[in-house]
Amino acid sequence: MDLFDSLKQKIDGKNLTVVFPEGDEPRILEAASKLNSENILKPILLGDETEIKNVAADNSLDLADIQIINPKTYSEFEDMVNAFVERRKGKNTKEQAEKMLEDNNYFGTMLVYLDKADGMVSGSVHSTGDTVRPALQIVKTAPGNSRISGAFVLQKGDERYLFSDCAININPNAQELGEIAVQAAKSAKLFDIDPKVAMLSFSTKGSAKSDEVTKVAEATKVAQELAPEIPIDGELQFDAAFVPSVGKQKAPGSKVAGNANVFVFPELEAGNIGYKIAQRFGGFDAVGPILLGLDKPISDLSRGCNADDVYKLSILTAALAL
Repeated sequence: MDLFDSLKQKIDGKNLTVVFPEGDEPRILEAASKLNSENILKPILLGDETEIKNVAADNSLDLADIQIINPKTYSEFEDMVNAFVERRKGKNTKEQAEKMLEDNNYFGTMLVYLDKADGMVSGSVHSTGDTVRPALQIVKTAPGNSRISGAFVLQKGDERYLFSDCAININPNAQELGEIAVQAAKSAKLFDIDPKVAMLSFSTKGSAKSDEVTKVAEATKVAQELAPEIPIDGELQFDAAFVPSVGKQKAPGSKVAGNANVFVFPELEAGNIGYKIAQRFGGFDAVGPILLGLDKPISDLSRGCNADDVYKLSILTAALAL
């Protein structure tokens, strides 16, 4: 079954809500209109209602029954400010909070934190930092997580893989990389991937020697200790992780080599380049980045996204709320 058909079944009838801070962006409106018309989830759009409806009309989009909230006229704004100040534990004054919550990303994140929305999708216009910063300040990491990571689901036909970290951590150390691997493995299950995790490197089982290789080998041990029930192996070159014949030759006896479906990159540069090569050269749909490790689901779009990307990431975000 297609991933998104499966996820739709999981969230069907749950009346989940997803807030979109970029409420006047045509790509967002097109996706929200489709999600609403298919009764998959309930979108909440942030922004000036007149401006949003004008953009919708210009693009022949139906926003009937979709909730629109203008942060500048929100009736519960004072209560939200007070909740923000309390959450920040003295790091921001009430005046600072009022100013910060005029930002739609901060406002949308507070809706999620206060359980007035089940998740948030942003980033079609804003940078990753604009989405992640309020998420870390307000929602924060889930228990047992010291950081967040950004994963992509890659799908083409019956093939489905998860790549991480492709969006957040520039050069994680071994402990951090091990945690990223476990986040990826556990989230893979939600996307109907039975995780077999490859810790990627330019070396396979000591074929090269360097600090970079040592880091991945140590991260593998960390991940195996954190999640002993999940097949995790490394360090592995990509061909050893993916091609059965190569895996058998380079890492005989490995439960992962040649069969991996979750790929953990040693640092952000490789991960970001890797998923885009798979997307553009390989013809895979790349959905994400999905922010893993947060206490509530918030997802960050690529600014190069289209309406279908928004639609799919919204469904993934809603599923994470379960």
